[in-house]
Amino acid sequence: MAVVNSASAAGMPYSLGDPKQITPALMDAWCKDFDNWGTTDTVCFKLFDRSPHAWKMPPRWVKQKGEFQKRAGFVMMACLAAHDRTARDAAFMKFFPMIEKGASDQRNFVKKGVSWALRHLGHRSPKLHATAMKTATKLSKSENATERWVGKDALRDITRPAVRNKLRAKRWGRRRRRRNRSR
Repeated sequence: MAVVNSASAAGMPYSLGDPKQITPALMDAWCKDFDNWGTTDTVCFKLFDRSPHAWKMPPRWVKQKGEFQKRAGFVMMACLAAHDRTARDAAFMKFFPMIEKGASDQRNFVKKGVSWALRHLGHRSPKLHATAMKTATKLSKSENATERWVGKDALRDITRPAVRNKLRAKRWGRRRRRRNRSR
């Protein structure tokens, strides 16, 4: 299915699009047109994060001035952490400095996007969980109220027993696969 050649976020064909046919220019044009969190999150979660250009967007978009444009950068981090099953931890590590910097943005939808990115990175693997814990703990102790909120919000999630159990299962699964390969 082809993507409708539209540069407008209004009526985006995210449910009709083929992520492989989306260009960075079209992604930027749609991002520029984001004006609410629902459109931003849905398009990033259902279409953009599956594009071959997805990894290029977070560093560009987190520098944007618009609330929903900047949010899109952090939402893309969360979506990539949730959906890109082939990416290695190293690819996600570059997001932590962007998250720390973005955590001071007081705007409601940006700070919630920052928290979402931090939480999803913390769910992905034991290594990323440890880095997310360190980042969230640092933010939770900040003098800046917005950074404190992001840190505490992330810690509430990534310290839950369900998250720790999921990460333990991932670690155990890797060990068992390695052991089976060596036989």
